Amino acid sequence: MDGNGRWAKQQGFADRIFGHRNALTAVRETIEGCGELGVGYLTLYAFSTENWNRPQSEVKALMSLLISTIHDELPSMMKNKVRLQAIGDLSSLPVNSQKVLQDAINQTAENTGLTLVLALSYSGKWDLVQATKQVALKVAAGELSADAVNSEVIDQHLATAGMPDPDLMIRTGGDHRISNFMLWQLAYAELYIFEELFWPDFRKEHLHQAILDFQMRERRFGKTSEQVKREG
Repeated sequence: MDGNGRWAKQQGFADRIFGHRNALTAVRETIEGCGELGVGYLTLYAFSTENWNRPQSEVKALMSLLISTIHDELPSMMKNKVRLQAIGDLSSLPVNSQKVLQDAINQTAENTGLTLVLALSYSGKWDLVQATKQVALKVAAGELSADAVNSEVIDQHLATAGMPDPDLMIRTGGDHRISNFMLWQLAYAELYIFEELFWPDFRKEHLHQAILDFQMRERRFGKTSEQVKREG
């Protein structure tokens, strides 16, 4: 969800948090749009491990915004049967943020609609490191043999264990990079980049645009076009 700060500057505001606050409409429309289209999982990369290096005033404001947004949006999530989950080094979040987040996760746990995943204090490298540590500990304890370690074992120890790999990654703000997001899980995801659009201006029509483009693509997963067509 890129471009909040640049959007704020474009609007004449020096404070980047103005852009973050105005991005909430984009979040609501994306969640609602995914629900209407029957999307099973939506992950929002809300705060990376690298974002802790931003000015402390901005970090503090973002954590406060996280708490207020979850509190304000919980009734809507319950009404629309949205199930909330989170991935990342959640223990690094402020204690109050952890509590509000976990309460919302618990309250929405039985909802059967869209699963909304917040990536908080998350990075793809962090995810691979923590998964590797878990696997190494099991090998050292004799619970798992080194020869048994394969891609499925890694999957089971990632923060996204039990979730499907993403089919489509949408990026606003024009940057052409993954930016340390789900490095393992995005191996075969399709990318859609909005060159001139900043996240606060993202709306349902942009979501539809990206998904329609995705539906027109041929996904080969290492196979030839002829194989895919025969199997289809």
